[in-house]
Amino acid sequence: MSNGMRGTGGGQPGGTGSAVVPQGARVRWSDPLWWTVGNWAGRLLCLGAGQSARIAVFGVSEAGAADLARALAAPDLGAAVRGWPGAFGVVRAVDGRVEVLADAVGTVPVYWTRTATGVVWSTHARALAALAGDGPDPAWLGAYLRDQRVPAARSAFAHVHRVPPGHRLVLTERGAGVSPWWSAPAPGPYMGAVARLRTALTGAVRVRTGAGGPVSTDLAGMDSTTLTVLAERYGPVTGITAHPRGVTAGGDLDFARTLTLPQLTRRTFELTDRHLPFAEAELPATGQPPLSAHLWAMFSAQLAAGLPVHLTGDGGDHLFQPAPTHLADLVAHGRFLRAARDAGQWARLRRISPVPLLRDAFARDVAALAASGAGATAPWLTPGTACHRDPVDRNAAAALTDSLRAAARRAQADTELAASAAGVELHNPYHDAAVLDAVLAARSWERVSSTRYKPLLVDAFGDLLPARHRARTTKGTFETSFHTGVRARLPHLLDHCDGQLAALGLIRPERLRAALHRAALGARTPWRALLAVYGAEIWLRAVGNAPAPTWTVLTPARRTP
Repeated sequence: MSNGMRGTGGGQPGGTGSAVVPQGARVRWSDPLWWTVGNWAGRLLCLGAGQSARIAVFGVSEAGAADLARALAAPDLGAAVRGWPGAFGVVRAVDGRVEVLADAVGTVPVYWTRTATGVVWSTHARALAALAGDGPDPAWLGAYLRDQRVPAARSAFAHVHRVPPGHRLVLTERGAGVSPWWSAPAPGPYMGAVARLRTALTGAVRVRTGAGGPVSTDLAGMDSTTLTVLAERYGPVTGITAHPRGVTAGGDLDFARTLTLPQLTRRTFELTDRHLPFAEAELPATGQPPLSAHLWAMFSAQLAAGLPVHLTGDGGDHLFQPAPTHLADLVAHGRFLRAARDAGQWARLRRISPVPLLRDAFARDVAALAASGAGATAPWLTPGTACHRDPVDRNAAAALTDSLRAAARRAQADTELAASAAGVELHNPYHDAAVLDAVLAARSWERVSSTRYKPLLVDAFGDLLPARHRARTTKGTFETSFHTGVRARLPHLLDHCDGQLAALGLIRPERLRAALHRAALGARTPWRALLAVYGAEIWLRAVGNAPAPTWTVLTPARRTP
């Protein structure tokens, strides 16, 4: 771990031999060993202690002394911290037992691996991979190339395990175990969910901006605009709206101009040819392929135009405009007419037949409904490319949770990238567990609509938004720039076709080259699959070129903090 990155981790209790910590780590507890690396100033680390017991909350939270005392004594740690605003993990050590909670969405990841001296856990997979002596996992990459929703218990590195979101890692002298602590809440009255969402999202923004320091936001769609309005309650906000060069009106620009707040400074960010997708760039190594690898020229410049703390609206589409998985719930509850009507409207908007949707709904095939509109498998993937997906329960709540967790996992790599390469704290309030709980508190068919845009979000915050935003039905798209970017960077992209993914036998270079040539001509392109290949290839190169994190042996005499 380097470049100012924060991290934490520890090991099994009761160790009598030597242990290891990352270079530059600060030992916080000696037995069980727990350490931190990097800057944990402010509210990013909350510590509590009692008789033979200790607790730490790492990440963004509002945990105070009373909260920590209750959590320290609680028989069920997960229940004690559930509902706290923010995105955080928790480690508690009581009587020779260590419990590490991964948050319910996966915004703060927890990984672990086995070593000769016992189990070691950390928030950074690449650091553990260096300790285990392993590199990227081809099977994980295969799953990622297929649909990016990779198995929850695996990391992008071989022999480095991930604690799935909403699960706990329990360490004792005898070994390690993983078990769930979170489950989806039972849905209730719709207006109760609306009120709960307002409280949860307000808390998610407050915990990141409540100190009153200036922050920046993406001032564009309804999701980011809502965050801007909430953040302005606590201090100055700079709202940044991106637009193509020469375009001075329309789309997000017009919507941004309708928002006037006392502490809001609007700033536009003009996209030029140097911001086109697929620009050549040397990216730092992250825990997995970053979502923005293809947009790094634009992403890094936009971060530079903002402030050191930046809020994004990532995750809003997953929560408030999901795939039509609610059709299966409608069928399960005997609401056949509503299912037929929604399937017809959803299909008409996307110019497809509603018949497959209804067939999947009556078969309760939620996974198929979740993949609606995703398109066929990319032709450049080899037949042997692994795709081991975790099963999704046969309801919309599980599908929505799975979708948000996948988004949070991809975004976490961007958070690493922003911190290490741009020195910016990137926050995604829609990825908070309390926000997910609030959304799931509404029945699936009540939180979506074929005739209203993001009804749950509008009902919760519409009174704070201008009328034009409340009536919005679309969001901006930059797909044209993707075709332009491929044309401009075609030689650069073709060079990637015979890279490490091809060497691993995961792609067919000739078919990928053909797809790139078609994309350069403006043909319809499976962008999600193409971007996954590009991001994975860039990431493999970054990991291979970056120095491996180093670990230091910590003898028993030096374990006292």
